[in-house]
Amino acid sequence: MIRILIADDQELIRQSLQIVLGLEHDFEVIGTAGNGREVIRFVKKQKPDVILMDIRMPEMDGVVCTKALKEQYPEIKIVILTTFDDDEYVFNALKYGASGYLLKGASTRELAEAIRKVYNGTAMINGDIASKVVKLFSRMAQTNLTIQVDKQQTESLKPMEMQMVALIGRGMSNKEIAAKLSLSEGTVRNSISVILSKLSLRDRTQVAIWAVQTGVANMEYGDEV
Repeated sequence: MIRILIADDQELIRQSLQIVLGLEHDFEVIGTAGNGREVIRFVKKQKPDVILMDIRMPEMDGVVCTKALKEQYPEIKIVILTTFDDDEYVFNALKYGASGYLLKGASTRELAEAIRKVYNGTAMINGDIASKVVKLFSRMAQTNLTIQVDKQQTESLKPMEMQMVALIGRGMSNKEIAAKLSLSEGTVRNSISVILSKLSLRDRTQVAIWAVQTGVANMEYGDEV
């Protein structure tokens, strides 16, 4: 059972999400919160597996709350609920370790899929904002947010793994990478786990940022790997 906490400053949205998610056989909504401070207090008492986190909330917004939670509870997965005009918020949520990004108004199916994916360790980015996120990676490359990977770690990557890093940096999903490289999604997923281990990075988001910052994302690799 996936234990879920819903954080949104609008009561109607909290109630609606609680009802909708409660219909899923493998979900359990263990609580709701109206702002980031309430989230922090709740998590100290009960540990959800996944938090649906509204970006704009009073007292403590979703970005600050994400940062505080990931520092203390890195195992908790956070799905950010965002809107088209939240670029700066998404930028910072990425930086602090959110695992998923969904537009408010996403379908029940999309929301349920996102929760299951991040629970199982996969980053989930709504298709409507994927291109924005890729652009944000590029902006990150120009800031002081630097993902450090030493030369020895980089050299440990096999050619195919380096190609996967490049494709991750371009915002491709596992399915798209599998099609591009004529591999199964399972093979891609396992390879990305190996890449994370070799580079000592936390998640796919950090790989993407590093790929953009180092220029790996812009490199072209041949089909023979």
